[in-house]
Amino acid sequence: MDSTNRAGHPLPYDTYVEAIARETLRFAEAVDGADPTSAVPSCPGWTLADLARHVGGLQRWFCALLTGLVQEPPRSRDVELGLPDSPAAYPGWVAAGVPEVAAVLRNTDPGAPMWTWGADPHARFWARRMLFETLVHRVDAERAVGREPDIGRAAAADGVDEFLVNLPHAGLFAPGVRELRGDGETIAFRCADSGEEWRVRLAPDGLSPLPPADGGAARPGPCTAAVHGRAADLLLLLYGRMSREDPAFDVTGETALLDHWFAHTAF
Repeated sequence: MDSTNRAGHPLPYDTYVEAIARETLRFAEAVDGADPTSAVPSCPGWTLADLARHVGGLQRWFCALLTGLVQEPPRSRDVELGLPDSPAAYPGWVAAGVPEVAAVLRNTDPGAPMWTWGADPHARFWARRMLFETLVHRVDAERAVGREPDIGRAAAADGVDEFLVNLPHAGLFAPGVRELRGDGETIAFRCADSGEEWRVRLAPDGLSPLPPADGGAARPGPCTAAVHGRAADLLLLLYGRMSREDPAFDVTGETALLDHWFAHTAF
């Protein structure tokens, strides 16, 4: 798998396969028995039924892409979902897709070239992307039903890495990313529980991640703004599930730059 030149990223392909199954079942368990019309506060306008349909539908679409090893951007996301008539049955439908998803991933060469929207034009991109789509929505579901979610440190740090590596390519469906331009300002995201640091630069031609120091540790030299927090909290911050003003974060530097960042990175 293409490396970000950080120790431990990306994770081994089999780790993604196993974690996707685990996170999917956790998602299904969280929403099972809950009122499908319940609101999901972190996904404004969505109900638990909407969230379950999204998770199950997106996984099935990813599997269709992988099965065909598509080489060009697809014109449609329409795939056969087999969606139950009753939203109350959606959790079981999500869980029922786990064996097929695992089989598709295991039967796919992770190094096979194919279309992706991100930095890595190989099949392995979709496994990594599927994990964090599922994990973040599992957190959405657990919060919606009143549970306190947990995220393992290693997975969370890899999710931070995956988000920042792919963000410069996300303008396809998140046009605000194209507005992340500047005059060389840098933002650092620092993991309190792993010692890792990621830096991004806003240049006149757009956003780009900066190469890390050896081992992914903090780079020498100043940055324009920085956010310091646990890996799990940084992941949720980047996905808009937490605020930089939360006491979980230590923020330094130009807050206006951070406001600009978070206003244009939602997707």
